[in-house]
Amino acid sequence: MTSATLIAIFRTLIIPPVSLLTLALIGYLIKSWHPRLGRTISSSALLILLLVSTNVGAWLLVAPLEDLEKPLISAKNTGAQAIVVLSAGTLENNPEYGNKAIPDYIALARIRYAAKLYRETNLPILVSGGLGNKSLHLDSLATGMAQALTNEFAIPVRWQEDQSQNTRENAEFSANILKQAGIKHILLVTDAMHMRRAKFAFDQTGLEVTCAPTVFFSRGGLSVFSLLPSVEGLRRSQYAMHEWIGLIWYRLSN
Repeated sequence: MTSATLIAIFRTLIIPPVSLLTLALIGYLIKSWHPRLGRTISSSALLILLLVSTNVGAWLLVAPLEDLEKPLISAKNTGAQAIVVLSAGTLENNPEYGNKAIPDYIALARIRYAAKLYRETNLPILVSGGLGNKSLHLDSLATGMAQALTNEFAIPVRWQEDQSQNTRENAEFSANILKQAGIKHILLVTDAMHMRRAKFAFDQTGLEVTCAPTVFFSRGGLSVFSLLPSVEGLRRSQYAMHEWIGLIWYRLSN
């Protein structure tokens, strides 16, 4: 079992809804021995799950993360020598694309912003992301993003880093490629929620980083419907919790 698989299992177990549903089940099981304690544990877990499933609850987790790094007002005169775009996920077996894997909507948002930055600066682009499986004929995440940039946005990609399995490796392996090309200062493109953790990883490599965050979920505003549970609210909360846990882990391990 690979480290990436173990990390994915651990993440699933500690991030809602699994962790909170498990806690509610534990409360239910101990209710026969300690009724008050069992009810308190179960009801608290379910109430927290209800909260983080709303856009209001998600906003409480997302907004502080996104405020850690400010939007890039202008890409000009930053001193950067290259644009680095971090991969996200893929959608596999798409019949309209010949059953190929394509970047998911988060990756596509990063690609779109990288294309905008390229047109403003004409800086060379590096895309970073591995997790391809040659035995299953699956391309790396970097390959899929490079193809999208080239074929759909008419933007050239200078380098592909296709071995990394996580953000730390994104930074380490990308830095190795860039330093060989004499690159010392980059524009880093990823989601606003992911940016602080990504910048922390790239800072460790010695590269100078100008943050270029995109996808600001917390800037969309709230309404009365934001108080209702939704799949999107839970998804945003999961993403934010993953990033908070990642930041804590980075701080403790450095």
